[in-house]
Amino acid sequence: MILAGRGWGKTRTGAEAIRAWARDYPIIHLIGRTPADVRDVMVEGVSGILAITPKWERPQYQPSRSRLVWPNGAVAHTFSAQEPDALRGPQCHKLWGDEVAAWPNPLAWDMAMLGLRLGDSPQAIVTMTPKPKALVRRLVADPRSLVTRGSTFDNQANLAPAFIQDIQAAYGGTALGRQELEADILDEAPGALWARATFDRHRLVGDLPALGQVVVAVDPAVSASEGSDETGIIAFGATAAPWQTRQGYVLGDVSGVYSPDAWARKACDLADLVDADLIVAEANNGGDLVRMALRAVDPRRKVVLVHASRGKRTRAEPVAALYEQGRVHHVGTLETLEDQCCTWVPGETQDSPDRLDALVWAATHTMLGTNRVMRTT
Repeated sequence: MILAGRGWGKTRTGAEAIRAWARDYPIIHLIGRTPADVRDVMVEGVSGILAITPKWERPQYQPSRSRLVWPNGAVAHTFSAQEPDALRGPQCHKLWGDEVAAWPNPLAWDMAMLGLRLGDSPQAIVTMTPKPKALVRRLVADPRSLVTRGSTFDNQANLAPAFIQDIQAAYGGTALGRQELEADILDEAPGALWARATFDRHRLVGDLPALGQVVVAVDPAVSASEGSDETGIIAFGATAAPWQTRQGYVLGDVSGVYSPDAWARKACDLADLVDADLIVAEANNGGDLVRMALRAVDPRRKVVLVHASRGKRTRAEPVAALYEQGRVHHVGTLETLEDQCCTWVPGETQDSPDRLDALVWAATHTMLGTNRVMRTT
């Protein structure tokens, strides 16, 4: 596990490992965050496999077949972490996973490990700049992991002096600099609205109290292909106390990449499980279709459509404040939801925080009143 800052030489290290392994092991897997990352960084990048391999042993890259083939017959198959199901079935002797902390779906790592089963010494090299995610912490803590840590400044002799000066001036002594340059694993991303310690401090221990209202909130994705955003599906309950003292409980999270029919069934099944009063569904991307999908599964289900009247940050901040006040509690550990809350930075993070969005819709509806950041139909 290479845990290092930007510019340390992680890609070069991964590429050299693959070059060495290809001499002795016939089947290798290369997995990047997206197909473009695999192609442009791991394979064709300036420190990628093709660039660092001498002409006499350089593999032939066959992008149409998603593989590299070495002169000795060794093959490296390329995969995207956006499509974890593509890793079901294929097996390998060795594996390189690049920027695992940025993989959109933790299931991709589990699928990769289930295929790493050939030969007498299955082994993976993982290269990343860390993010505060449960998967990263799990890999670091694994006694089988050999962790190499490094800073951007370890390699400054090979980096432009102006770059070193600029990053020192801009990020020296900051939390972002600790993460991106020194490769420290922070408790949460700099600028995130949620802190991991808050979840632990107020996590429910003991019996669930009587709830005045229970909802399932849905933040539907626009598309349903393998690389699509997730549909956020969160169950949330609130006590019947006055607004100022009401307590909220996150009861479950079944978010994932689904077709409209599949997410509608998931939402209705979860609503049955927690005995929800209604389903709250975000309708900015086609309210009629959202309502039709849910009604097709359960015509009697009460559905409330909500429309964002303000930006994500404005909607999320009041809910984050409820957490800080100790008024929202997670029932059990909701690992992926908590990771998303602690890594989403308003205005900076590009990935869509679908689980977080569904959480915000649910908490707003049950604990804040709908008129603050959304309107209902």
